Amino acid sequence: MKTISIHGKQYVEVKERVKHFREIHKEWGLTSEIIDLTEDRCVIKATITNEEDRVIATGIAYETKGSTFINKTSFIENCETSAWGRALANLGIGLDVSIASADEVRNAKSQDKKKVETVGKITMNVRVLENLLKGISLGKIKEVKESMTKYDMTKEQEKTLTVMINTTK
Repeated sequence: MKTISIHGKQYVEVKERVKHFREIHKEWGLTSEIIDLTEDRCVIKATITNEEDRVIATGIAYETKGSTFINKTSFIENCETSAWGRALANLGIGLDVSIASADEVRNAKSQDKKKVETVGKITMNVRVLENLLKGISLGKIKEVKESMTKYDMTKEQEKTLTVMINTTK
């Protein structure tokens, strides 16, 4: 499966996990259920069932509206994608050294590391990079380019974003 590098570690994006799942488990199901939804938060449970409708794996995600770039406009969709990623990781798809998805790792790192200002810019962390990549996949190229100017990023981060932008056009 295709991976992206986040802080030197390879992660399988949810879209790649879903694609792989659909290729190898054609008769299985991947469903989502909204557990809680308010104006500012969402909790979704994803469930993977086999051809006999037996639950094989689940994943739960929680997102807060406005907590990240992508969550300003798409916190429900982002929550569903995160739940899918967790369920697929629990099934063993895209699983590396832990169950944590790239989103979860990104969240943990952003909690651990406060944003560092450098020459008027903020150091790009894993969460920001993932959110910008999601923005690109949603066609929000202009917004992503504008956001990129606010961050000090590594050459690898800049290359990843630029390649994604250029392949999305």
